[in-house]
Amino acid sequence: MTRKQKRLAVIAGGMGFIIAAVLLVMFAFSQSVAYFYMPADLAKTPVAPETRIRLGGLVGEGSVVRGTGSTVEFAVTDGSTNAVKVKYTGILPDLFREGQGVVTEGMFAAGTNVFVADTVLAKHDETYMPKDVADRLKSQGLWKEGQGQENPGKEAQGQEAQGQELKGQKAQGQEVKATP
Repeated sequence: MTRKQKRLAVIAGGMGFIIAAVLLVMFAFSQSVAYFYMPADLAKTPVAPETRIRLGGLVGEGSVVRGTGSTVEFAVTDGSTNAVKVKYTGILPDLFREGQGVVTEGMFAAGTNVFVADTVLAKHDETYMPKDVADRLKSQGLWKEGQGQENPGKEAQGQEAQGQELKGQKAQGQEVKATP
C-alpha cells in the first residue's frame, strides 16, 4: 500500500467514525424528543397513543379531582371548548391550582383519550408562564401581560411597615441606620 492510499484509508476511517457518532446522537435525540401541544392543537391533529408529548395550558376551573392515594385527575384547557383530561399519580407542585399555567409530560393511554402524565410543572413564581402557552393565550385574548403579578400597593405597604419598625427600634434606644 502506498503512502497516499494509507492516508486516504485513515481519512475514510475517521469520516466513517464521525458519521457513526452523528447517527447515534441523532437516534438518541429522536427517542427523547417530546413535542409541545395545547388542547386546541390536539383537537386539530390527534396524537397516536403511546407517543410522548408535552401538554400545556391552564388547569380547568373546578376540574381537580383527588383520587385514592396520590392520584389526581384534572383538565388542561387553553380557553377554547377543548379540554384534555389528565391523570397524574405523584406529588403535585406546591403552586399547582385551578386557573394557573401548567405543563404536563406523558402520553395518551391506549384506547382512551385520557392523558397519563408522569411529570407536572407549575409556574414557579407570580410572573412566569411558558412562552408558548402565554403567546397562544394572549393571541386568544385569555391572558394579558401582568396577570398574576403581586399587588402594586404591596411594596408601599412593606416600606410603611419598615418605617414603623425603625420607629420602634428608636424608642427602645437601639441605633438605627437608614437604608435606601
